Amino acid sequence: MDPEKLQFILSFAQKDKPKSMKEAMPFLLANMNIAKKKNLNFTAPEVQLIAEILSRDLPEAEKERVQKMLSVMSRNTKN
Repeated sequence: MDPEKLQFILSFAQKDKPKSMKEAMPFLLANMNIAKKKNLNFTAPEVQLIAEILSRDLPEAEKERVQKMLSVMSRNTKN
């Protein structure tokens, strides 16, 4: 994995995560905008990892919603 991507994911993992889907979406979008500004594009497995990190503390139904949303986003990855 690209060192800059790894650093981004490690930093993402250390942040306090949202406890609901309502909070998760703005949190995710803000972090993805940071990645975009750094010209970081994630592969499908990297997006899956980000989804797992993001949804770690969410209820099961909301975890599934995060997974579905990020699977749509991963279709647009370039790497």
